[in-house]
Amino acid sequence: MNHLIDRRLSGKNKSAVNRQRFLRRFKAQIRRAAADAVSGRKVSDLERGEKISIPAKDLNEPQFHHGSGGRRNVVHPGNKDFVTGDQVDRPPSGSGQGSSASQDGEGMDEFVFELSREEFMNFFFEDLALPDLVKKQLSATPEIKRVRAGFVSEGNPANLNVVRSMKTALGRRLAMSAGPREALREAEESLAELTARGEADSEAATLLREEIAALRTRIAAVPFIDAYDLRYTNRIDQAQPSTRAVMFCLMDVSGSMDEERKNIAKRFFMLLYLFLTRNYERIDVVFIRHHTVAMEVSEDEFFHSRESGGTVVSSALELMLDVIRERYPSGSWNIYAAQASDGDNWHDDSPRCRELLQGAILPLVQYYAYVEIKAEQPQSLWQEYEQIADPGFAMRRILDLPDIYPVFRDLFKKKAAA
Repeated sequence: MNHLIDRRLSGKNKSAVNRQRFLRRFKAQIRRAAADAVSGRKVSDLERGEKISIPAKDLNEPQFHHGSGGRRNVVHPGNKDFVTGDQVDRPPSGSGQGSSASQDGEGMDEFVFELSREEFMNFFFEDLALPDLVKKQLSATPEIKRVRAGFVSEGNPANLNVVRSMKTALGRRLAMSAGPREALREAEESLAELTARGEADSEAATLLREEIAALRTRIAAVPFIDAYDLRYTNRIDQAQPSTRAVMFCLMDVSGSMDEERKNIAKRFFMLLYLFLTRNYERIDVVFIRHHTVAMEVSEDEFFHSRESGGTVVSSALELMLDVIRERYPSGSWNIYAAQASDGDNWHDDSPRCRELLQGAILPLVQYYAYVEIKAEQPQSLWQEYEQIADPGFAMRRILDLPDIYPVFRDLFKKKAAA
């Protein structure tokens, strides 16, 4: 019989592998539970984790049992409440709620565990993808990162590597004391031989004792740690290719866009921003509000300003085009845009919007999503945008808050492999 003993130290993340195996095994159940959880929460709460319940029936594993047959002696415990012939009332309906109960009253509670923020976001965005993701890389201005590059003998005390320093000290002590220790072993063996022959008081024995004392003093003089032993973690600047993106948020704040419509638009923008931050190391956000005049504003002003007026959508598109030309050249940036409106616009301005979008903006961006909010019938802007045939352009309608998630997932669903 062979015995295998694993003496490897258990790391502090020893349960991480088991957790990932569990998540892979019950992927379908967790995805359904995550979808149910998302439908009942606000987009502003999207980044937190979630408690997920898995029915006990889905956790059952195959087990080996002894088959029937043969002769068995079984002793059943008695009871003090019932005798032969008594009838037991059926439990009231609903008594097994919250567990997987069988007809005989036995059951098991559902398994509940906590999904971390990162795990929850992975499941939520798992089947989504950005069109033309990471299309441009900045080779001219690479991202500089500090990376580890071995050890050095001089450095900042904060970067002292204790483990490597102790290993170096141990090696130095072994090297410096190897010769004296060997000489000490030979001297002690010679002294032991003289003592065994009865010559412990001879001159030779006295010289050996002096030599042993000197060798021990020499070995003890080897310092435990020396400045030579200190090793510091070395870090260097390393240029790494970096990708970056800019997200344009265009929102109509005219008088026809009431607070309910603005609230839907805000949540859609927040969801899109969370999605983009998972795909790019650096992302800039440009907020553009418009009524008859478009303005680039801060995030707080974009979401909370009460300014309103008429509607001239082309002003926002012209401002976006100016910002791209001035700050975000399409050769260096991945550009995404989302426009939210109720579709209302000056009738003469809608053709101008289509011309700007089709002729000037779409050739510069990776993806442009137009969302029309709470419009029972297609408005003039929708009718003009319908004439645009471009793979980087998509338009959807959101009638109420529950439609945000389906529309978002439809806009960014992964394309089937060709």
